[in-house]
Amino acid sequence: MIVLLLIQQISIMMKLYHGSIVTVKYPSIQKGRKATDFGKGFYTTTNFEQAKKWAILKKNREQSNKAIVSVYEVPDNILNSGFSVLRFEGATKEWLEFVVNNRRGKGNNNYDLIMGPVANDQLYATIRLYEQGVITADAAIEMLKTHKLFNQLSFHTLKVTSLLKFVE
Repeated sequence: MIVLLLIQQISIMMKLYHGSIVTVKYPSIQKGRKATDFGKGFYTTTNFEQAKKWAILKKNREQSNKAIVSVYEVPDNILNSGFSVLRFEGATKEWLEFVVNNRRGKGNNNYDLIMGPVANDQLYATIRLYEQGVITADAAIEMLKTHKLFNQLSFHTLKVTSLLKFVE
């Protein structure tokens, strides 16, 4: 007796979240602001609560009556799939310099994807002290270690943005 075993290829997907005041079914890198942490792109996070906070912040800032978190799936191996990826493992000097340069509009981004900590409002006070020369990069990094850091994954090319599949 011959037994055939069929192995089904399992596609593992990673969930990403984007906070806004509108549902974003078709993400666009063209609508992003230039002077952000990682430059102009479409920003997501793996943390739903972080996306929800961002949506509420945008709602309040733009005096909207909606705060919406759009949910996407992407292949789990997106960071290791041949795209040009820059990944920061926590708040490092390299991350700090990259964020400061981008926020000043002086960033040079040639990456498909960038992943690293969010320089949110709580962290920004420390980053401003560094920018103004009040504290050193080492002191800024030590201060940033006392904060809970959330991640962000930003998409910077149409090629990689097309992998975002809107879920809800």
